[in-house]
Amino acid sequence: MVTNTVAIFFVLAFSVIVSLWLEKRFKTFKKLGAGAIAILIGIALSNSGFLPGDSVAYDFLMTQGVSASIVLILLSVDIKSIKAAGPTMLKAFLLGAVGSALGAMTMSMILANQIGNEAYKLAGQFTGTYVGGGMNFAALGRAFNTSSDLFTAGIAADVIITAIWLVVCLAAPVLLTRNSSDEISADTPMPKDNSYTIEKSLYRSDGSMKIIHVAVLVTVVFGTIWISEALGRLLPFLPEILWLTTFVLLTAQIPYIKNIAGGAMLGNYLLLLFLASNGAKSVVANIVAVGPAVFYFAMGTIAIHGIFLFGVGYLLRIDAGTLAVASQANVGGSSSALALASARGYTDKILPGIAVGLLGYAVGNYLGLAVGNIMQAFL
Repeated sequence: MVTNTVAIFFVLAFSVIVSLWLEKRFKTFKKLGAGAIAILIGIALSNSGFLPGDSVAYDFLMTQGVSASIVLILLSVDIKSIKAAGPTMLKAFLLGAVGSALGAMTMSMILANQIGNEAYKLAGQFTGTYVGGGMNFAALGRAFNTSSDLFTAGIAADVIITAIWLVVCLAAPVLLTRNSSDEISADTPMPKDNSYTIEKSLYRSDGSMKIIHVAVLVTVVFGTIWISEALGRLLPFLPEILWLTTFVLLTAQIPYIKNIAGGAMLGNYLLLLFLASNGAKSVVANIVAVGPAVFYFAMGTIAIHGIFLFGVGYLLRIDAGTLAVASQANVGGSSSALALASARGYTDKILPGIAVGLLGYAVGNYLGLAVGNIMQAFL
């Protein structure tokens, strides 16, 4: 068994390389995503006895490490870009966010006995991840101090449900729209989008990084984490993650910060290391025991989200295509919204979908914290 802390970091780093290679090389793994693959590799390494189930390396990545990744990724969010969403897409996105919150609250009450005293944590985390994507799940898990087994089961359930829901949203506009003339046909040219989105920035840098840029990013990371931790201790009624998110979003609007390339890519790498370490801390027997209830939790949350979004959206006469893109912005983030809009040929919905996806990244933590705290008091 590897017990040296530096050696453990090496194994985790190599696991991330393998995860990224598998995601790029094989279609099956691409559907899973590098994050889910990293978790599975971590689980395999620890449960086979190669890595320990506990280490200071894991503790660092699950505290300051994941906080640093959140800072670096959120620095890519431009609040002004949200204006591109337009009122209809924004309205659909907000309906989806409310549906996710209602779904998570409902499922936490239904499954409270099966999941136990951490049900309120899942309510907050699934609200966050189904408002703005999986990054919020990690951030809220840090805020609620969710156990590794429950966290990993939640990630696994999220991967499965998100994939199924993408298929549903691809079919929904065809099934729910009587006049399907606006749907993409076999000979319809696919839209070309060359914009540099946050999803692209997670995997590559748009331009070279200079040492001054690295120095600024490192300073912002250390400063933001230090200030948010200090304020979290000084004002304990407001969680640290709330301060962290707020300060990062404000800092991200500084013109000089906006022009720094590579921050989101570095943040994504730290996030993958964190996910690998979370897998290494997980015991398979415990995940299997808690898994079915967590899967039902995720499935029920998405079902209520969909019923509320498409039901109320229909009453408000919002077209099914807009509702589907908005739902993917909620559940999968900007990348899923972009994929669906492109696949369906909704050239007019690509930028609005990306914009509300960015909004989800920004507000998911806030709504998730609110729902989690409400359900903690209620359950």
